[in-house]
Amino acid sequence: MAGGAAAGEAQCLSYAGCNFLRQRLVLSTLSGRPLKIRKIRAKEEDPGLRDFEASFIRLIDKVTNGSRIEINQTGTTLYYQPGLLHGGSLEHDCSPSRSIGYYLESLLCLAPFMKHPLKIVLRGVTNDQVDPSVDVLKATALPLLKKFGIDGESLEIKINRRGMPPKGGGEILFACPVRKVLQPIQLTDPGKIKRIRGTAYSVRVSPQMANRMVESARSILNKFLPDIYIYTDHMKGLSSGKSPGFGMCLTAETINGTILSAELASNPQGQGAAVLPEELGQNCAKLLLEEVYRGGCVDSTNQSLALLLMTLGQRDVSKVLLGPLSPYTTASLWRNRKNSRGGFRTGSGVVEIMLKVKLLQFKPMHFTEGI
Repeated sequence: MAGGAAAGEAQCLSYAGCNFLRQRLVLSTLSGRPLKIRKIRAKEEDPGLRDFEASFIRLIDKVTNGSRIEINQTGTTLYYQPGLLHGGSLEHDCSPSRSIGYYLESLLCLAPFMKHPLKIVLRGVTNDQVDPSVDVLKATALPLLKKFGIDGESLEIKINRRGMPPKGGGEILFACPVRKVLQPIQLTDPGKIKRIRGTAYSVRVSPQMANRMVESARSILNKFLPDIYIYTDHMKGLSSGKSPGFGMCLTAETINGTILSAELASNPQGQGAAVLPEELGQNCAKLLLEEVYRGGCVDSTNQSLALLLMTLGQRDVSKVLLGPLSPYTTASLWRNRKNSRGGFRTGSGVVEIMLKVKLLQFKPMHFTEGI
């Protein structure tokens, strides 16, 4: 008995601090290894978990079956024993402190490995200045999932209502099929840009805001490419959420199917200086050009998702060409290796990451157990 307890304690992942909480919980859920996080903001005036982190933990509890979660009175210590990924039809009210993208990014990692296809309604802030918006994840993450063989009519992200900070009021539907085996990928040539698409949205402000953003963005992008189409999306009434705001999402698609993205949103109501729609449109266009300059077959937003899906794939070697790694992706690489015994090899210049590993140790639990 003592030997078994010692072995179980050795398998428990242990961390300190609040950084990368989502990564830690997602990888713990996929690998089936328990997790303990100590000293969560222990030295701050307001110690412990924040409301958006507690909401994320509740979401993880909803999509799993049999999880065990223990949090101490001050919220500075979290113990998580993962259950089986169950899926099904669910609803979740996200904290307005962070956008729906904060929660959706992790669901994109977990959804393909559920026992039942996931169909979940998320409510909260759809677009803000911190997390990837629902528009960007719909335009870039879904095509990336399809390259791994996760496709079908049931794969979708649908925006029912938009919600801007601080009050939110948005609603989206995310549905994803189950895939037991992922296809290996060979993404080494991004190709040249063939077209640019985008969405300029506005809620509880004048519809002319969206048109002004489109004109200013086109004044820069038309110098490089003629095939540009930016949709305007002005929602009214209940579909417009509870707070005013506007923003833009742009995507550049290459001849080889690579999709790069950039986005900007206005300041939340009552916070910061007012932003002109012309200025926002021009800055968003410049951000897209910068993303194209960075290169790679996956944009900065989805680097960590691509690497995780490569880790969860078959024994075949997957290869992807990335631009400069973001700090979030760098941390993701380290945690993927710690959880999966996976090997990543990087080349010089533009970062080339090759995965060549025996991956049976890092398949979702209910697949390895045959449930």
